[in-house]
Amino acid sequence: MQSWISRRWTVSLVLAAATAISYAQWTNPADDIPAYHSDAPLKVSSLPPILSGAELSGENFRYPWQVNVYQQAAKVSSVLYQLPCNCRCDRALGHTSLRSCFEGLHGTECSTCAKEGLFAYQQTKAGKTPAQIRAAIGRHEYESMPLESQ
Repeated sequence: MQSWISRRWTVSLVLAAATAISYAQWTNPADDIPAYHSDAPLKVSSLPPILSGAELSGENFRYPWQVNVYQQAAKVSSVLYQLPCNCRCDRALGHTSLRSCFEGLHGTECSTCAKEGLFAYQQTKAGKTPAQIRAAIGRHEYESMPLESQ
């Protein structure tokens, strides 16, 4: 009887392991896109504000590029709302889009967010749509953005 129960547990563990291994083979990490909104917000005024004015000073804003990125982010707020953030702050901080990074201090601390924000501003000014910018962010084109020269 003990041998039968032992065999049954062994078979169950082997099946569980095989299921887990086969599931991993069918998942694609590239399909795991960070949170964003597919359309512009209905009312930008109903969203939390992006930090501005006197809020862009103090110990969190030690470098001129930090202030500049926030100022530019405020100009393309509805575009940022439609973009994902590749630092995965959606998981760690509950952010719903790249815009969320600039509603608080996270954009000052994270070079990924800052570069994506700067990239989004420049691409918007160049006439790109949020969908085109989103695709470029997916290709990591923002990574070469020079923050210090801003």
